[in-house]
Amino acid sequence: MELLINILGWIGSVLVIGAYGLNSYQKINSSSVAFQLTNLIGGILLIINSVYKEAFPFTFINSVWVVIAIGSLLRNKKASA
Repeated sequence: MELLINILGWIGSVLVIGAYGLNSYQKINSSSVAFQLTNLIGGILLIINSVYKEAFPFTFINSVWVVIAIGSLLRNKKASA
């Protein structure tokens, strides 16, 4: 189980950092669905890892990260409707 949790944490880290890097180099827009979904999925995977590891400050920051991603996705959906 611990191996799976570690793998999920690494995947989450790669997703969040990847999204940030792609946005920083203007390959994807921060308001794009791809950017927000990548952050959302990465954040969820990091939450799973940090809860398992009992690293609650990281659980908190990633929970906020996920809430921001969800809010942005909802805002973008409302704007496009």
